[in-house]
This record gives sequence, C-alpha cells and structure tokens, in this order.
Amino acid sequence: MRIRNLIVLVVLTSTQAVFGQLGGQRVFEFLNIPANAKLSALGGVNITSGLQDPGMVTSNPAFVNETWNNHLVINRLGYFADINQFSVNYSREFEKYGTWSFNLSYLDYGDFQQYDNVGFASGTFQVAEYALSLNHARAFGPFRAGAALKMVVSDIASFGASGIMMDFGGLFKHPERDLTVGMTIKNLGVLLSDYTEETNSQLPLDVQLGVSYKPEFMPFRFSLTARNLNRDNVVFFDPSGNSLIGQDEEPGFGERIFRRLVFGTELLIHDSFQLRFGYNHLLRKELRLENITGGAGFSFGFMLKIKRFEFAYGRALYHTAGGSNTIQLNTDLTGLIKKKN
Repeated sequence: MRIRNLIVLVVLTSTQAVFGQLGGQRVFEFLNIPANAKLSALGGVNITSGLQDPGMVTSNPAFVNETWNNHLVINRLGYFADINQFSVNYSREFEKYGTWSFNLSYLDYGDFQQYDNVGFASGTFQVAEYALSLNHARAFGPFRAGAALKMVVSDIASFGASGIMMDFGGLFKHPERDLTVGMTIKNLGVLLSDYTEETNSQLPLDVQLGVSYKPEFMPFRFSLTARNLNRDNVVFFDPSGNSLIGQDEEPGFGERIFRRLVFGTELLIHDSFQLRFGYNHLLRKELRLENITGGAGFSFGFMLKIKRFEFAYGRALYHTAGGSNTIQLNTDLTGLIKKKN
C-alpha cells in the first residue's frame, strides 16, 4: 500500500508540473486530463475536430449540434497507479430550445493508507474529484457559439474544494472547404470553497486557439491547437540542472512558443474507421528523463463504427513508466428499444 501511495503522489506531482506549472497552485487540474478517446489520441488538446463526436463536448461547447440528438457516450480512462476516470455524456435536441448536452466526469484516485503523527496506520481515506456540466450551442451561418456551466468538486479525505465555472467556445466552419477555426475560454468562474482557510487556490483558466484542415484530395485532417494563451510562462525550468528535468539551459523563445502547441492528425480511411495520432511538445519536454524519452508526448488511437455503435481507443504516452489508455463507446439510442405493438 505504501508503494502504491508513493506512485500516486509522484504521478500527481508530475501532473501538476505539466498542467499547473511553476508552483502547482491551481485547483481542479483534473479538468485538463483528456478523458475521451479522441482527445487523448490527438495529443490531449483539440478544440476544432469534434463536431461528429459528442464525447468532445468538454473540449469545446460550440461542438454541440443537432446530429448529437439522443446520443450516449461512455468513456473510461485508465491512468497511472490504478487511478481511473469515468465520464458519461448524453445529448438531446428539444424542439424549441435546440440541442443540449449533459456531462458527468468522475476521477477516482482510490484508497490511501492513513498514518498518525508517530507513523502508525490509522485507517484509509479516499480521494476523488468530479465535474457536472450542461452544454449548449447555437449556429449563425458558418459560425457556432457555445457555453458550458460546470459544477466542480474535489474531495481529499476531510478536505474539499468546490467551484462554479463556465466555458465559452466559438467555431467557424468554412462553407465549402473542410476548414474549421475555433477559440475557447475555459474554466472561468469562482471558488465556492477551498481546502483550508489558508489555501489560496487558483482556477485553471485557459484560453485556446485552434484550426483543423483537410486537403481536398488527401485522406488526412490536420489539427493545430495553441493553449495557455492567457499565461506569460508555461515552462518549468530548474536552474540547478536536475537530471530528471532533462535540460541544462533555460528554454529560448522558440521553445517557449512550441510548448504551447499541440499537433493532431486523423487518417480518414473510411466513414466507419479512422486512425488518429498526436504530439504534445510540453509533455515530451517536461516528463522525459535525461537520456530516455519513452515516447513521452506522442499519442495514437482509432475509431471503429459498427452499425449504431462507435468504438474508440486512445493511448497517450507520458513517461518511461507508461501512459494512459482510454476506451469510448458512442451510440445513438433512437430506436434502440423497439416498442411492442
């Protein structure tokens, strides 16, 4: 149990180094973990390639559209050290009010051994975080605008934090070409409660810009997404030259820009089958060891559709210790249960 707890703490620290940056003082960082298969396979950040996938609603609320009507999406993320995240998304179109999408995400860190001040075991405690969101979007010609209202809770033993946040997203879909441009403002809101009175947690506010483009005569769709645009510095640099960081000199201007970018590629073999690949430079630079990368920063996956059921898988490589695996089931519930005459 002690070994497992140590592994979990290392993973959580690494996650804060990647997403929190420079101090790890932001709360609800689990919202930045790609919890659906497509997002995981495309590098972990993508706000422009998701109009056909209801599971991508947490990436950009402007994706919500009428083709999602009565669709149910279930995701399971297998993370490090038996950490698991589950999410369920259901979308419904209402005649007078358009299409709405509801999402529930639950991250379970498992049980931890608890010790008293002198080191004796005194039971166990649980750590979990979850988010509820309601998403809606409207179309205005080639433009789409959407918003999400989120209730987020973090529960660590007897400590907890909660907040209400909103995401805002916009899309431009070219009327003739397969070109999509998007922008999101994520996690804008207020803390309702913090872990302690002394804690001064910050929300993980993020501004993102993205573009996806499929050349007319090529079976590829390419995506480029820039994130952390609201922050001056997203690079962790240890001036002592710690070998775990894998860098001896402070990153230059070009490197700082590159670490904000995430690349994704979809190979559109058939309407019912796709291959997906991604590259996240920030992950590669900050989670690799000095001489061993272990594929850190790269990701891949696929989508397979059989009749009304769509299966997807995504694997993201974080470290030589391994990576995450996400499986997804997407189905149209319309007519699934036939009424008896």
